[in-house]
Amino acid sequence: MMFYSVGIFLDLSKTFDTIDRSIFLLDKHFTYGIRGIAYKWIKIYQSDRSQYVYVNNVSPQHSPVRCGVPQGSILGPLLFIIYINDISTISNVREFVLFADDTNLFLQDISLSSLESRLNVELEKIST
Repeated sequence: MMFYSVGIFLDLSKTFDTIDRSIFLLDKHFTYGIRGIAYKWIKIYQSDRSQYVYVNNVSPQHSPVRCGVPQGSILGPLLFIIYINDISTISNVREFVLFADDTNLFLQDISLSSLESRLNVELEKIST
């Protein structure tokens, strides 16, 4: 029997910068059992962050950072993985491979038209 296979490789650009902290802090941490002191520590770690650009010895006022995960630390990728980890539960496709902001999904079917239809359904779920 012949199978058709397809692999979709998603690079979720700017995902570290677009995480909604209210969803992340309130829902995801409790889902994964992060509570108490650890929860408070992560909340403080992500709260009251600001940014600025320093150009030609001029430093403008700091602007608050309202979304995203701090990058450049060991915690950044870990916090992002906690945030995105349940993406594989939105689909009946069991062949998900997740690594930070790279998400891969694999499908196979005996019918090319069925494979195409299933693929479009799964991509719509991921997009939503």
